[in-house]
Amino acid sequence: MSVKYCGVCPHPPIAVPEVGRDEADKVIDTQKAYLEMGRRVKESGAETMVIISPHAPIFRDVVGINGRPVLKGDLGSFRARQVAFELNNDRPLVKEIQRQARILGLDVVQLDEAMERQYDIDLRLDHGVTVPLYFFQKTGVKLPLVHVSMSLAPPEKLYLFGLAVRGAAESLQRKVALFASGDLSHGLIRSAPSGYRPRGKEFDDAIVNLLSVPDIAGVLNMDQELVQQAGECGYRSIVMMLGALDGYEVKAEILSYEGPFGVGYLVASLEPGRENRERSLLSGIQAAAQEKISRRRAEESFLVKLARETLEKHVHGEPRPIVSTIPEEFQKRAGVFVSIKKHGDLRGCIGTIAPVRPNIVEEVVANAVSAGAHDPRFHPVRADELAELEYSVDVLQPPEPVSSMDELDPKEYGVIVRFGHRSGLLLPNLEEVDTVAEQVAIARQKAGIGPGEHVQLERFKVVRYK
Repeated sequence: MSVKYCGVCPHPPIAVPEVGRDEADKVIDTQKAYLEMGRRVKESGAETMVIISPHAPIFRDVVGINGRPVLKGDLGSFRARQVAFELNNDRPLVKEIQRQARILGLDVVQLDEAMERQYDIDLRLDHGVTVPLYFFQKTGVKLPLVHVSMSLAPPEKLYLFGLAVRGAAESLQRKVALFASGDLSHGLIRSAPSGYRPRGKEFDDAIVNLLSVPDIAGVLNMDQELVQQAGECGYRSIVMMLGALDGYEVKAEILSYEGPFGVGYLVASLEPGRENRERSLLSGIQAAAQEKISRRRAEESFLVKLARETLEKHVHGEPRPIVSTIPEEFQKRAGVFVSIKKHGDLRGCIGTIAPVRPNIVEEVVANAVSAGAHDPRFHPVRADELAELEYSVDVLQPPEPVSSMDELDPKEYGVIVRFGHRSGLLLPNLEEVDTVAEQVAIARQKAGIGPGEHVQLERFKVVRYK
C-alpha cells in the first residue's frame, strides 16, 4: 500500500514554544506525541505529506487543494513570524488525486492565484498545517506537501477523499503520509474559547475510543447532532483521512489526549497493515447512496419527476421530455418556481411570479432548465452532480395585496415586494426564514430595493410538490 502512514494532529499554536512561551509547557504531552509521530513518519519512508486542514479555504461540496508550486506560511498571526515554512507542492500528486476523486464521484478543485483573487481566499499555509509542520521538522521530516482544505460535504462523501489519495499514491507509486489536522471539542470547560459545550467531553471520549480500536465505521456513522453540539473542527478532516485505510487492517494508537485550555487535543497514530476486504466500507456506502436515490425518486410527484428529467436531459444535451398526457390540474396557467438542493443547500431556484406559458407543465420544463443552468448565483449543474440533487416545485396561487406586514406569515404566505419597476419574491415556509421582517428584508435585497424605500406588499400561497 502506498499510503504508509496516517495520523490525527491537533493544531494549537500555543504548543509552539515561540508562540506559547511559558504556556506551551501546559501541553507537553501533545508536544512529545508530535515528536513521536514525526519519528514514525520518518521511519515509514514517506516521500510526500498530505495534510487536511479545517483552516484552509473551505467549500461546502468541494474539496480544495492548494495549487501553488511552492507552499509558504508562517505563524505571524500568532506573533511568531520567524516560524516560517516553504515547501514544494507535489503537483503531480495533486493532479492525480483530482482524477481519482472524479472516478469516485467527488468534486476536488485545484485552488490557484486567480481563484484566490476571485473568492478572496488566502492560499498561504494556515496554522492547521504550520503547527504540525513545526514538530515534524524538529524530527527531520521535511517533505513535499499537498495542502488540502476540509470540506463540509456529508461524511459518506468526505470518506471518498482518502480513497482518492490512496488511488493517486498507488497510481504514481508515491509513498504518502496522510494527516487529518483538527482539534476536538472547543468547549470542554467554562473558560474555553467558544464557551462551555455540555456534550463536548462526550464527543471527545467517543472519538478517542473509536480511533483507538480503530472503529472506522463508528466514526463515519457518528451522531451528527453530537458532532454539531461539540463545537469541534476535526471530525470532517478525520473522516477524509480514514478513507485511505478502507479495506485494510490498521494498527492504531492514541499517542496523547489533553485539553488544559478547554479544547481537546488528540494525537493519534494509524498505520496500515495487510489488506482485509471485510473491513471495506466503500461498497456499503455506494449501495446506501443508491438506495437513497432510488427511494427518493420512487416518491417523486409528477411535477418533480418532470423537473428532474428535464434538467438531466438538458445537462446531457438531449431534447426536453415530451409530456403526451397532461393531468387536468396542471393544464391551467400559474406562476411556478423550481428549487434544487444539494446536500440540503440551495443549488438553484428560478421561477415566474405570473404565468408566461400555456400551462403549468411548460412552466416547470422551462424553469427547471433555468434553475439548474441559469441561476446567476451558482455555476451550471454538472452531470456528475445530478444523482445528488433534490427538487421541489411550487405552484403559486394568485397574489393579493396587503396593507401592512401584520398580514404576513412567512410559514403560510410567500411575499412579493414592489417599488416602481422593481419587484422581489420570496417563497413561504423556507427553513432559514422565521420572521416577517427577515422575509421582507430578503425579498427587498433580491429586488435591489433599499430599506428606506416604501414598498407595496403582496402575499400568496403555494402548492408545494416534492
